[in-house]
Amino acid sequence: MSDSKNHKHAKRANHQSQAVQFDTDHMLEESKSPQVGQPKFARHIFNSKQSESELYSERLKSAVRMDALGISVIAAILLLGAIASWSIFAEWAKWILALCTFSLALIAFMLALKHVKTRPDHLRALESDRITRTANEALPYMGEGLTPENAQKVCEIVLSSSNAAVAVAITNGEQVLGFAGRGADHHTPGRPIVTKATHSALELNETIVLTSKVAIGCRDPRCPLRAAIVVPLVVGARAIGTLKYYYIREAALTETELVSAEGLARLLSTQLVIHELENQAALATELELKALQAQINPHFLFNTINTIGSFIRTDADKARLLLRHFAGFYRRTLEHGDRPITLGLELEFLKQYFELEKARFGDQVNLVLDIDDGAFDLPMPSFMLQPLVENSIEHGMRDDGTPLNVRVSVERVCDTDTWLVAVSDDGIGMDKDRLATIFNQSSSTGLGVALRNVCDRLSGFYGQDCELIVDSTLGIGTETNFLIRDPNKVS
Repeated sequence: MSDSKNHKHAKRANHQSQAVQFDTDHMLEESKSPQVGQPKFARHIFNSKQSESELYSERLKSAVRMDALGISVIAAILLLGAIASWSIFAEWAKWILALCTFSLALIAFMLALKHVKTRPDHLRALESDRITRTANEALPYMGEGLTPENAQKVCEIVLSSSNAAVAVAITNGEQVLGFAGRGADHHTPGRPIVTKATHSALELNETIVLTSKVAIGCRDPRCPLRAAIVVPLVVGARAIGTLKYYYIREAALTETELVSAEGLARLLSTQLVIHELENQAALATELELKALQAQINPHFLFNTINTIGSFIRTDADKARLLLRHFAGFYRRTLEHGDRPITLGLELEFLKQYFELEKARFGDQVNLVLDIDDGAFDLPMPSFMLQPLVENSIEHGMRDDGTPLNVRVSVERVCDTDTWLVAVSDDGIGMDKDRLATIFNQSSSTGLGVALRNVCDRLSGFYGQDCELIVDSTLGIGTETNFLIRDPNKVS
């Protein structure tokens, strides 16, 4: 089962990796493009009771710090240049000139290094790689659905990859599912959502930025969280949860942080969409199996009632006995429904069915079972062997009254976990032209519906690799077989 699960994760990862580069490049490029007025990604900013003067004061302090650094660098360059020039004309010691020259070279190197590290294409590449790695690490968890356990794991992964966030949370539409980072002592998973902005993000299906502790809504005086980004997780056109980044200061809310948060939320949403599609596909397969089983059962029901009806006037006691057999057989069928059963139980059903056919045809039909040890616990859908045996009886009997021998065998293939299941008969068989059309539901032979249904149910239960193979020789007989694997032993 682990190979199957890893294959599923690898398939999801393949979809994510194809989408990551486009999404991150597109969004990061968007963040670098000139903006008029409010940034596109910050559709809503919650400042709560913070006054305009306070906001202006905070932004002014930040600007002053950046300007002071730039002015200091320029002043240092001018001062060193002046000292170096004066030392040449004043014939000062050569070590003073060398020191100034070295200092200017060091400043130039540091400025060049800063330029390389902060150039747009370099930042875009780093952010793209970070988001890709984070999404791939979160894939095994988000791919299994939005549960508290998975959400907590994803929060820890996202927090470890973030450069500025001090805490990360994931919610559904009602409560916090996971929280990691500073403030985890009181921002505990399982609590109802208290941040009004989170409800707004869910309702509006838009990103919301919080720039104050009051806007976050935490009443704990020890809480260090002062800013946040709330991004909806969207499946279809509906927000089913949010991804939240928390910061200890507003200055950490850069455009790169906002775009990265939205990009990662989009990729996590894609993983949730894939999970939803897989659930819908599984449900569709289950409904299809029910429909196919419903098509087989009435066919058997019609033939059985005809058999019992034929004895009512000629042998009432036998008719009552057959009716009891049929009632017990059909009761088991209703009890198990579409749930998988074991091969051993399927063989019991088959024996009961054959008793009804034996009553109909007498010594003209015989059933032989050849089952390897260890095969009786193999899981399989109900009513898989009965339609195949019924086909052998209905379409294999000879007109001259020669007895028909039907053999059901299950044998292990070369000491593996693969088993060959075969239903064969020594009946009239069929030619190549007729054999080529038996899977058509419009086939005039009457084989099409039953074989097609069995084939589809095999694929639905064991996977598309499980095929129903029919081999027949005119005048010799027919064999129908398929390979199955024990899912309980697949590594």
